[in-house]
Amino acid sequence: MLDRSPSIAAGSAAQPHPDPHHISIIFAVITVSDTRTPETDRSGALIQELLQSAGHTIGKYQIIPDESPQIATVLTNMLELRSIQAIVFNGGTGISPRDTTYEAISSLLTKTLPGFGEIFRALSYQEIGSRAIASRAIAGTYDRLLVFSLPGSQGAVRLGMEKLILPESIHLVTQLR
Repeated sequence: MLDRSPSIAAGSAAQPHPDPHHISIIFAVITVSDTRTPETDRSGALIQELLQSAGHTIGKYQIIPDESPQIATVLTNMLELRSIQAIVFNGGTGISPRDTTYEAISSLLTKTLPGFGEIFRALSYQEIGSRAIASRAIAGTYDRLLVFSLPGSQGAVRLGMEKLILPESIHLVTQLR
């Protein structure tokens, strides 16, 4: 007998467990860069714009240098800001000597979400080809916070936000409660 029930096609945006209602998440947006300023931080601005357009709130925005101790300090200090529920870092995820975001964040995560980086790189491959292997995008939890780390390019930010972070952040934050 053939199964005639509807199936979800590979790559479909259908959610197996839809969120019961929309909630507004309070995000921190942290740009990791030695050169960007608030005026030149187009990726940080894009993250904020996409979050706000989706009904979320920006509780903190900051640009910090690509220094592992400073990145770790910013992440640990977020716990003091009780209103912050999720953080999006952008920048410092490549393999150059100055790219230290991955090391700083991965060493502090309580739980990792390996699928985030895997899917991000798969989607990125479709856009930029084999250069996607150099991305060290990562996500997970740090205590009660949901943490995402994206490359700093606008294309990578848009991809990560629209395909992964915005569709899943409510579900993930709800799971942390």
